[in-house]
Amino acid sequence: MGKSNLELICECDNFPYYTDNRVAYTQNLQNYHEFRVNGYDAILGYILNSVVQKFPWSSEYWVVDSATKTVTLATPADATPGHRSKLVGDSILEAVKLGAFEVLKGWRNEKYPVYGPGGEFLLDMERCASPLFGIVSYGAHMTGYVDDADGLKLWVPRRAKNKQTYPSMLDNTVAGGMCTDEKPFECIVREAMEEASLPEDIVRASIVPVGCVTYSHIRDARAGGETGLSQPEVEYVYDLKLDASVIPRPGDNEVEEFKLWTVQEVKDALARGEFKPNCAVVMIDFFIRRGILTAENEPDYLDILSRLHRRLEYPTASHC
Repeated sequence: MGKSNLELICECDNFPYYTDNRVAYTQNLQNYHEFRVNGYDAILGYILNSVVQKFPWSSEYWVVDSATKTVTLATPADATPGHRSKLVGDSILEAVKLGAFEVLKGWRNEKYPVYGPGGEFLLDMERCASPLFGIVSYGAHMTGYVDDADGLKLWVPRRAKNKQTYPSMLDNTVAGGMCTDEKPFECIVREAMEEASLPEDIVRASIVPVGCVTYSHIRDARAGGETGLSQPEVEYVYDLKLDASVIPRPGDNEVEEFKLWTVQEVKDALARGEFKPNCAVVMIDFFIRRGILTAENEPDYLDILSRLHRRLEYPTASHC
């Protein structure tokens, strides 16, 4: 028997909920230190204890408190985002020099933002380092589909076998992380051209924003590098109806191939656990919005709906 849709949701949104099991939630938090910035009363992420022990924290601008299980960037309260970013970046580069963490071998030269209360931009950091700090990351995912006389079919890519994260697993048609100052729409347009070779004019004219999904994930071995890292995410979701003559093709080294699958073929692949965890979530969201999964045919319908939109316990930002 394959995985149920709720099991796939729970596999991605697997950071315990306090309301579900207070004991499990409390026990899980013992594995982490809170990431904080001086002057802001907010948890910005959870850093795994083993990362805290190995990371080269400078006593000049980091305060590590084992009693309160906090790691605080101790810059002045009026420090600029640029100043904070430089200090965090210097620390990450030192960790790279020491070869302290596997995830840092996937250096991307892309910056992810960190927001404080009210969506204030506090700093940014190298993308591959973001799971070490457990910060909220933002991305955009798009489902490309054909809906004609032959029925509804979806374009499904298989990730390259040499990718550092989730190699050879199935993905959404287009997906990518949002860098500092990037808007969701521009992110998905860029990714559509880079990953799927889709013409910019077609994407801009026809893509439809349909919401977002949120979850809090604890990384396993499939993600590459250290396991147990906390990775809360906001994924903006888009749909793109394509003419059958428009065929996505790999545009970089991240995708091996695209296949046009029926709904049943996608369902079967989901049940086999072939999709990258967050991509399975986006696909299930698509099925709900298209009326493929309903209250009449999905026994876990209400649980799935609520789990697609987790209320994150960290500050987040609007991208308007």
